[in-house]
Amino acid sequence: MSKRIVLALGGNALGKGLEKQMQAVRATAQAIADLIEAGHELVITHGNGPQVGMIHQAFEAAAHSSEQYSVLPMSVCVALSQGYIGYDLQNVLRETLLKRGIKKNVVSLITQVRVDENDHAFKMPDKPIGSFLSEEVARKLIQQNIAVKEDSGRGWRRVIASPEPKEIIEIDAVKSLLDAGQVPVTVGGGGIPVVAEGNHLKGVSAVIDKDRASAVLARDIDADMLVILTAVEKVAVNFNTPQQKWLDRMTPEEARHYIAEGQFAPGSMLPKVEAALAFAESRPGRKALITLLERAGDGINGRTGTIIG
Repeated sequence: MSKRIVLALGGNALGKGLEKQMQAVRATAQAIADLIEAGHELVITHGNGPQVGMIHQAFEAAAHSSEQYSVLPMSVCVALSQGYIGYDLQNVLRETLLKRGIKKNVVSLITQVRVDENDHAFKMPDKPIGSFLSEEVARKLIQQNIAVKEDSGRGWRRVIASPEPKEIIEIDAVKSLLDAGQVPVTVGGGGIPVVAEGNHLKGVSAVIDKDRASAVLARDIDADMLVILTAVEKVAVNFNTPQQKWLDRMTPEEARHYIAEGQFAPGSMLPKVEAALAFAESRPGRKALITLLERAGDGINGRTGTIIG
């Protein structure tokens, strides 16, 4: 049975750096095309963690080298990353679909997401951006009052505020593209963070979690399923211990219990489970899936992955 699905691509689907991204996107396009060919109606979202950090660092370095350049606001960096990643996705996916005899426009939307300017996240930055850093480099940044944190045992990274998404500004455009049978690529990097000042939308220094923004998007387009793609086939409790257990399904009550136990790493699986839970509880009958990109089709058909709902 065909479904309306929001497909949230993880970093492993995009690669790191321009050349690796182009290689990764070709494999990703094949998996997405399989789902479209199976009859599903897709909206594609994606992260931008490495890319937005690299963009910010590049303009920061340029500003240090010449007075004619300035450091770009993070909201502008997110917008740049949406265009840069969306271009690759729409280009390669269009080509992949045409080779299969499927004629659909793939359209990347520069997407703004409203946040609350009083969100407590602005006082407690915790969203990793950019590449991993050595402890030595991290300590130098700390001395410059730049926030960094150790990221799930994988190294140090810069962190920035990650407020809760409240509203997808371009939601009507996404719906119109879906109604026209097209494939939208939207909420890239969680969306450009903005606050409302009357009719004006003002960019703010933040990065919105793309899984949480994807859950809001899925809710507001009345999706049947939110599919969050990551580097593991299923969610586990007691991860990396002798008691590790892979989960086929979680009820909302079980998900909240595991969250309260601290079973999921804050910089890794926790936001995915929280986003999946939020969507599953937004209306009876909605389900979320967490799995690998290459197993997405099997997961949608109930053969693998972790279902929440």
